[in-house]
Amino acid sequence: MTGFVRRVVTGHDTQGKAIVISDGLAPMVHNNMFVEGYRTSDIWKTTAMPAPVTREEPDPTSGVRDFVGPMGTKIRISEIPPETEAVRSITVEQARAMFSKSGRNLTSTYEAGGRHPMIHRTETIDYAVVLEGEVTLLLDEEDVQLKAGDVVIQRGTNHAWSNRSGKMVRMLYVLVDGRFDPELAALFKTNQARE
Repeated sequence: MTGFVRRVVTGHDTQGKAIVISDGLAPMVHNNMFVEGYRTSDIWKTTAMPAPVTREEPDPTSGVRDFVGPMGTKIRISEIPPETEAVRSITVEQARAMFSKSGRNLTSTYEAGGRHPMIHRTETIDYAVVLEGEVTLLLDEEDVQLKAGDVVIQRGTNHAWSNRSGKMVRMLYVLVDGRFDPELAALFKTNQARE
């Protein structure tokens, strides 16, 4: 799949002057086998904190799709098409298979009869910005309607994005590696044992 987001990467020449290292479509684009029209582009990622700033750097987004590594960050832009019956019909097994390909700290929490097949929890802090369109943020028991310009600070919560608008939605995400507080992590385990 070809890129759909222009990415300009800056760096430094041999004298330390600011230059453009690359200017073109971000090459890392993924789709979702269960959601026709969905695509996401990983724009850049870091793998350490503080992130090393070097003169030039190979493209860190090349390779397989992942989520956020330890001490890492990622910027991503996604296009979410209007939700269809096919999306709502994704099985628990299909949802888990899809999320298992996305990295170490991305977990499907979808169960039979659950709120939404795309519901998941990430051990991250995510800054999610609605760039275009309208989308619904689903939490465990709440729905939040969002429109262009709205920002969500998603703090490791169980969530899904549902496009009920009938038009394409474009989202920007900045994902930051996190760690659940032990007390909070224990609540997740307790709740799973009850279910």
